[in-house]
Amino acid sequence: MRDLVIVFPSSSLITNPHHHHHNHRRRYATAPEHNRKTKYTSSLTKQLPSLSSANHLSNHFPDAVRWTPDGSVEYYADFASRLAEDGRIQDVALIAETLAAESGANAARFASMVDSDLLSKGIALNLRQGKVESVVYTLKRIEKVGIAPLDLVNDDSSVKLMRKQFRAMANSVQVEKAVDLMEILAGFRFKIKDLVDPFDVIKICVDISNPQLALRYACFLPHTEILLCRIILGFGKKGDMVSVMTAYEACKQILDAPNMYIYRTMIDVCGLCGDYVKSRYIYEDLLKEDIKPNIYVMNSLMNVNSHDLGYTLKVYKSMQKLNVTADMTSYNILLKTCCLAGRVDLAQDIYKEAKRMESSGLLKLDAFTYCTIIKVFADAKMWKMALKVKEDMQSVGVTPNTHTWSSLISACANAGLVEQANQLFEEMLASGCEPNSQCFNILLHACVEACQYDRAFRLFQSWKGSSAKEALYADGIISKGGTFSPNKLNQQGPGSLVKSNSSPFIQASNRFFFKPTTATYNILLKACGTDYYRGKELMDEMKSLGLAPNQITWSTLIDICGGSGDVEGAVRILRTMHSDGTRPDVVAYTTAIKICAENKSLKLAFSLFEEMRRFQIKPNWVTYNTLLKARSKYGSLLEVRQCLAIYQDMRKAGYKPNDHFLKELIEEWCEGVIQENSQSQNKASDLEGTDFGRPVSLLIEKVASHLQERTSGHLAIDLQGLTKVEARLVVLAVLRMIKEDYTRGDVVKDDLVIILGTGEANTDSGKQEVAVKDALVKLLKDELSLVVLPAGQRRVLDITQDARFVDDADQNTEHTSENTKSIVGMSTTRRPAILERLMVTKASLHKWLQRKK
Repeated sequence: MRDLVIVFPSSSLITNPHHHHHNHRRRYATAPEHNRKTKYTSSLTKQLPSLSSANHLSNHFPDAVRWTPDGSVEYYADFASRLAEDGRIQDVALIAETLAAESGANAARFASMVDSDLLSKGIALNLRQGKVESVVYTLKRIEKVGIAPLDLVNDDSSVKLMRKQFRAMANSVQVEKAVDLMEILAGFRFKIKDLVDPFDVIKICVDISNPQLALRYACFLPHTEILLCRIILGFGKKGDMVSVMTAYEACKQILDAPNMYIYRTMIDVCGLCGDYVKSRYIYEDLLKEDIKPNIYVMNSLMNVNSHDLGYTLKVYKSMQKLNVTADMTSYNILLKTCCLAGRVDLAQDIYKEAKRMESSGLLKLDAFTYCTIIKVFADAKMWKMALKVKEDMQSVGVTPNTHTWSSLISACANAGLVEQANQLFEEMLASGCEPNSQCFNILLHACVEACQYDRAFRLFQSWKGSSAKEALYADGIISKGGTFSPNKLNQQGPGSLVKSNSSPFIQASNRFFFKPTTATYNILLKACGTDYYRGKELMDEMKSLGLAPNQITWSTLIDICGGSGDVEGAVRILRTMHSDGTRPDVVAYTTAIKICAENKSLKLAFSLFEEMRRFQIKPNWVTYNTLLKARSKYGSLLEVRQCLAIYQDMRKAGYKPNDHFLKELIEEWCEGVIQENSQSQNKASDLEGTDFGRPVSLLIEKVASHLQERTSGHLAIDLQGLTKVEARLVVLAVLRMIKEDYTRGDVVKDDLVIILGTGEANTDSGKQEVAVKDALVKLLKDELSLVVLPAGQRRVLDITQDARFVDDADQNTEHTSENTKSIVGMSTTRRPAILERLMVTKASLHKWLQRKK
């Protein structure tokens, strides 16, 4: 075997062990103390072909350690042990790797001879110095020669040191490095879960949006499927559906068999992310693979799709087909679905079935079941049925909890039964159930809805322990002589006093703790009526308690201020809302707009509408309707255009406006053209009574198109498909627009062209066009003294959504604008047709515009 030379930076010479084998331990020379504290690096120079060559190198490297086959493995084992004692574990690994490269037998002998205690001490020394990365990679290298890494780090102190450093790495940007090192340790069968809480590592991977790292980590830990579920759930709570699907697809590759827990988690996460359609696909994939889902998967699927009654019932029927027995959770979800859908009848049937199964011993109804069915009846204002359910649950020994009592109180409150709600509250206290803020808020809301404002404030003051005695005297619960009146207490509400064995009464605030919420103050604000200063005091009080006013709070305060007629104050509160850090919503703006409209500050109302559009706050139906009804009549074209723009925007948003109301205003505005000329006082609606029942929106859209899409002063009115009344309104609207534009300096440049249609004389549409033509000629000539001439006939080719001109009898009418190209109601048949037109001359329009009223 050839000589091997290893060079160490030390001032002492280690001679050939062949000459000093009997005392090689004593002749081991250590480096000076100052050299031991420096970072030690060793390097393998190269294998030498002969001893003479090694001797030649020793002149240059006096610290060379020469190895020869006879008994040298023992020497290197002893030497490595000494290096390990000094903490030079990387050099130990180098020696081990070198021996392993030379001979497997030598490596095995080296592993059996090296001092494991000294090696453990060296590893512990490195761990105390924070070199956990160096330790892990050294363990990986020495494992190759047969040294068991677990035997070197099995003491409690080493494990504690590793745990401390791994936790520090996992909580920093080094989490990926920590996973790399733990993956190596996992190969040694090290208990990784003892180093770091696996859920903490998963959470960090979720926070940094690294699903691949999380999956890698989960795969080298026991109970991988639980960690995979935690990964899916973590990204689901974050709303990262892309990472969720990445983890889900990886689960299918990692796990050998379908795991119902993972499918259930995936369906729940779809609900968290609002992607209920994806949950259905997952369920369908299960069925396609002939995998029978368990009851937990089915319940999760129903719960995620509880907003869809039809689909939930479909899943319930599938459970019966698949022989999956429904449990109590299944019935609770079904009742919840009925509650969301407002299906009281179906909820009653499900409740009866659940009771039947309970009587058979197959189910045991819980408090959630009773609470849900009570809520169904409460929302439907069926308070008697809700009380009947309370009797049912008490008869089987189920004690109503706080949520049950809240639902019962709400059932009576929704029905306007304030006294009954108070009585239930007292019954709740007598049963020993502690009320929560929701119970108090429900009672306050019941008083406000019943317009018992003073009572709401008295209850509030007594509950929070302030001015309790005065409130009780005011309600008559305590007489002037100090006598307690329980009947009066039941009539007036909980009042904050109940009977006590030691005294006739105690304050309720001594029995339970009532902490007002933002919702509490929002309810009380509604009880302020138009008393702005009282409302302001309430807001200051809630701020002093650390409660932040929300959008409802500000909107209510705006309404209170506006109720007293203070428009400027209401708008000022809206501005304060901005500066206070609360972004106004559609309710706040709509409230301010309503106040402006009610006080005839229409310009301010429309400016607030434009402002909310700038802030990208979508108006709702109330916003649009408030603006459309703000005017009792139109005085200018600008006002008409404003309202028509709002009308069209409202229809595009999917809301149905009050067409007839707007039609009456537009009709009155249009007829102003006739009234100004003192020719007639008749309205269009008085001329023909056969137009009722037609879609009013078509007329308004036609008016809007002509008033808002006029270009370059060229006028062409398209009346195709309109009746006499509608055609009259459209023509009058355009004439009024021309008149208002004229007063602002716009000059009529061309003749006014009126398009009547393409109907044949013998058809119904042709007869209607003749009637429209006669009515318009009468209107324009007799009532307005305008000159009306036939504009010639134009041949058109009927094509769907387009009309292409193929011939023109009058070459001087090319100015008829692009509006004439949009022909409404034309036939889809490709055939030439005659376009009937009238023309109001430019000269007569000038005379009409210059005519005095």
